[in-house]
Amino acid sequence: MKNIISNINKAFDHRVRLGIMSVLMVNDFADFNSLKELLGVTDGNIASHIKALEKEGYVTVEKSFIDRKPNTRYSATSSGRKDFKKHIDAIENLLNQKNQKL
Repeated sequence: MKNIISNINKAFDHRVRLGIMSVLMVNDFADFNSLKELLGVTDGNIASHIKALEKEGYVTVEKSFIDRKPNTRYSATSSGRKDFKKHIDAIENLLNQKNQKL
């Protein structure tokens, strides 16, 4: 029997990382405060999950200043987009399984 969860990527298995990548898949970039507000998480929480995605090579971080205020924005890398799409496809395949014998 084929392992139906083999293509689910552990890097995206947390709801915050799933949310970050979902936002970055439909936007060219998102800044720290936008992600924090959209996902309803704390500074430390968003930072630790971004760091985990960055370590995997799935997001890039760009730091700059806007009107003398620091601004950090994130974007999905091409490998991040590809692997996230594979992850979503795997979840869809799992949900679409019919008459699967246990």
